[in-house]
Amino acid sequence: MSNDIPTCPVALPVDFRVDADESFGSAHRQYAELRARCPVAHTDSLGGFWAVTRYADVLQVLGEPETYITSVQNVVPKVAFTGRRPPLHLDPPEHTPYRAVLNPLLSPERVALLEPTVRRLTREHLKQLLDAGSGDICEVVGGQVPVKVFATWMQLPAPLEAALMDAGPAFVRAVEANDPEAMKATSLALYDMARELIALRHREPLDPDSDPTSAILAARINGEPVPDAMAIGMVRQVLVVGIVAPLVMTGNVAVHLAQHPALHAQLKADPALVPAALEEFLRLYTPYRGFARTANRDVELGGRQIRAGEAIALVYASANRDEAVFERPDEFILDRPNIKDHIAFGRGAHYCAGAALGRLQVRVLLEELLAATTRLELLAEPVMSPFPELGPWQVRVRLLAG
Repeated sequence: MSNDIPTCPVALPVDFRVDADESFGSAHRQYAELRARCPVAHTDSLGGFWAVTRYADVLQVLGEPETYITSVQNVVPKVAFTGRRPPLHLDPPEHTPYRAVLNPLLSPERVALLEPTVRRLTREHLKQLLDAGSGDICEVVGGQVPVKVFATWMQLPAPLEAALMDAGPAFVRAVEANDPEAMKATSLALYDMARELIALRHREPLDPDSDPTSAILAARINGEPVPDAMAIGMVRQVLVVGIVAPLVMTGNVAVHLAQHPALHAQLKADPALVPAALEEFLRLYTPYRGFARTANRDVELGGRQIRAGEAIALVYASANRDEAVFERPDEFILDRPNIKDHIAFGRGAHYCAGAALGRLQVRVLLEELLAATTRLELLAEPVMSPFPELGPWQVRVRLLAG
């Protein structure tokens, strides 16, 4: 165990630093040490924030939305520069009508209608890798399929779908590089797309039961239409909200299967195990460590004094490996008895609206990858994503078919 992190002191210290040169698994070793010695830790990296690493403390914050709010800062590092984007940027009860618009459009029943599209796209992009012999599975599959799936879900016309294929990954790259100017520029480009889409749906509305933008425009809050600024922000939010996590999870799944060929063989031989494997992948490789809250008053959390206005990162990826909750937390266990306790999608008012779509994409990826291959070989060390995600965003592999 490293000696870089001191016993958790009372004064405001630097308990850890965000490492820009992570390797696969290194962040989890750091979080295990923090859970043991300093579970609510402070850093001056990325503008300064508290990192909450234990499961019980994360649940406490999620269960007190009146104290730990999202309307000031909802992610570390702070990337919102250009207006409020409901529902993520709002607190209950203000956020609730906006979630009520989205929830039916992302219900498990509605998401299931997308499965043929998700499966077709996943097969097509995996075939590109198979035909090439090798390549970056994050770029070829994880970076392409989610964007096209979202374009289908949002019923984007072809020109806007092409624009999202450029603008979405450009915004992701800016966030990964923690480049504020690039984040602003790419975010503004996405806002321009949102305005264009809203103008189109004003002129040519579609069925609000199936089209997200038309549903937003048809919604009424206290009897009034959604204000234009909020409608634009809402469309801007959903344009990219489901792009990054599937990319990172694609990399996590590929690395793990390459490192554990016996699991690959077991799942390939018995596809009925895939749903259980999906949940264990989500627990073991939760792609979020930077969803944030801000204390709106002075509080004590995990023995630490947190001042009003200070940012708090909820490290879901650490909480899901908490030894106090999950036995042998760093191991992949297919029949884990309390797997439903994982919080890969959060809890409470801001539980991920797209959880069903996220599960669908990872499940289909597993099924198609197992069907098409007998083994995966890593060709280089994975390149890791910095805050706010946790996982690789470049994984060069050889897919071996059989």
